[in-house]
Amino acid sequence: MYTKSEIQELQHHTTAFLKQETPVSPDQIDLLRRILVFHEYRYYIMSDPLISDTEYDKLYKSLEKLEKAHPELISPDSPTQRVAYELTSSFPTVQHLVPMLSLENSYDEIDLLDWHRKNKELTGLEEIEYCIEPKFDGASISLVYEDDHLARGATRGDGVAGDDITVNIKQIRSVPIGAKFSKFGLKQVEVRGEVLLSKKNFAKYNEGLIAQGLLPLANPRNAASGSLRIKDPQEVSRRNLEAFIYHLSYYSEGEAGGAQAPQTHSETLQMLWNLGFRSPVREMKVVKDIESVIRYCREAEAERDNLPYEIDGMVIKVNAYELQEKLGMTSHHPRWAIAFKFKARQATSVLRKVEFQVGRTGSITPVAKIDPVAIGGVTVSSVSLFNEEVVREKDLMINDTVLVERAGDVIPYIVKSMPELRKGSEIPIEFPKNCPACGDELVKPLEEAVWRCTNINCSAQVVERIIHFVSKDAMDIRSLGEANVRRFHALGILNSIPDIYHLDLEKISTLDKFGAKSIKNLKEAIEKSKQQPLHRLIFGLGIRYIGETTAKTLANAVDYLPDFQHFTMEQLLALEDVGPKVAGSIQQFFSNDDNIAMLKKLEEAGLKLHSDRRTMQSGGSLEGLTFLFTGTLSRFKRSEAEEMVEANGGKILSGVSSKLNFLVAGEDAGSKLEKAKKISSIKVISEEEFLQLIGQE
Repeated sequence: MYTKSEIQELQHHTTAFLKQETPVSPDQIDLLRRILVFHEYRYYIMSDPLISDTEYDKLYKSLEKLEKAHPELISPDSPTQRVAYELTSSFPTVQHLVPMLSLENSYDEIDLLDWHRKNKELTGLEEIEYCIEPKFDGASISLVYEDDHLARGATRGDGVAGDDITVNIKQIRSVPIGAKFSKFGLKQVEVRGEVLLSKKNFAKYNEGLIAQGLLPLANPRNAASGSLRIKDPQEVSRRNLEAFIYHLSYYSEGEAGGAQAPQTHSETLQMLWNLGFRSPVREMKVVKDIESVIRYCREAEAERDNLPYEIDGMVIKVNAYELQEKLGMTSHHPRWAIAFKFKARQATSVLRKVEFQVGRTGSITPVAKIDPVAIGGVTVSSVSLFNEEVVREKDLMINDTVLVERAGDVIPYIVKSMPELRKGSEIPIEFPKNCPACGDELVKPLEEAVWRCTNINCSAQVVERIIHFVSKDAMDIRSLGEANVRRFHALGILNSIPDIYHLDLEKISTLDKFGAKSIKNLKEAIEKSKQQPLHRLIFGLGIRYIGETTAKTLANAVDYLPDFQHFTMEQLLALEDVGPKVAGSIQQFFSNDDNIAMLKKLEEAGLKLHSDRRTMQSGGSLEGLTFLFTGTLSRFKRSEAEEMVEANGGKILSGVSSKLNFLVAGEDAGSKLEKAKKISSIKVISEEEFLQLIGQE
């Protein structure tokens, strides 16, 4: 879309605007819009931003402020015109300029060969060029552009008419609200595409829902489809939807001149890409024989799990528009296109029973045991039901016939029950009120969907808690790995976290693979763990929502760990990055008498329950500076380097941003290094330069 000289020019103006201390003047507004559109393209289409989010926000706010002062200068294709603050009351029905037909489906090579044979017969050609692209598993949309501006966005609907969702479409950053179709002599244009949610954004959004105690969305396809009809545009924006545009369905010609309109489908995809759309240019393949089509489809099916988004097949189209017209259409589908569907990832089965499993944090997860069924080459017999609300929402009963799908082609889940097939032998699923393992009463915090057992000594939780406690980032007891924890627990040697410090080493020495050296290493590792700083102990306790960073915050907030039992919610909420959810979890943990008793046992065993904050350096050489490490470090472990930073008053950040001062890059540094190079305020240094900073050359 942009030439090298245009990129250099726009980046030059970007730097100038960011350095400009005086407000942007009205005569600069068009240039500022061009700059913002360019950086949206780099971020949302190319996935290769040239400025930080903070810098983009600064430019955006400048434009917003300027347009507010001069409303007469607002243009319909301005980046500010995406944002809608009012709720949408309804979605009126609108007619598509051209009906949105379905595609003929094929499921094997024989179908493709037969389709190719028909194409040869109808065209009279022996060799036909095909364009192959992914069949995106999302929600179909139709976009109309008039005089280079987005005029309307609609759902597929019944193929003839759909819902007008223009306001929501504008929240999708990969959909340009202005596109220069006039360069190709086109005045009114209708393009088709698919709205989807990437696997990464889908997982991230579901994590947020689960953290709020809400039901997770079923799969990216349903999430994308449902998002398009949400009445709150700001919620649509928060879901980070993406759109692939892959078809030019209609156009009317404007003034003559400019570039020639595309003559092939692959040229259209390139034109759309050049105009700023996320078309599947990178994913498409043009071939001249059906054998290559079949080979590419099979390769794509083998690689589908590695894609960042869901696809359920490949679409093959006759590439030349002249041949497409010759082949024509049926009332149902175009003859010049066919979908090659991948192996089915759904199947029906019978739900035979539900088991309730207890996780490390005490979460009670219902797991459906179904009749074994093959889905996508994998036999599925167990399916997580997540929580009680999912069971109720899906109206599941024992002996129900259920539809099962492998979400993301990996994780199986039950799509729905089939009440119409019930025979009267179905039994309601009863959720336990007491822990299936220890018998303690279960609790369900307000606004959460998960029942929990809060007894840290619960037998079902203890093994997972011990494994976490001895892990590398917690107490780092390396000779006591997961396999040994499970082995010792099964033998009755290790039944709680305090038991680690009272192991019967004589009995262990009688076991296979535990000679004198192994016993010596185990004893030394356990003794060494007693000197770990308080924040590692806090993290090792496995308190819900407490990660390594929050553990450090807590270690610096108290002199003696059990004192947290006396902290009020107000005191906890006053701590950095501690919100109501985290504060509630801390309070719940320290109000449990069993947990306090466990801490006392650990202290008696020699562990440090007092904070190191009094001995930490203040005013150190790195005070006020922020650091991040990337790549493979050769001089020290990353955890050791981070401790050096904090011991000298510095702070560790979790990612690259304008708040970062130093990025310490080791060997094979990847995306973090590339991103840091684009932010002028970040200094990239080597391990040796880092050691010089802290006076340890």
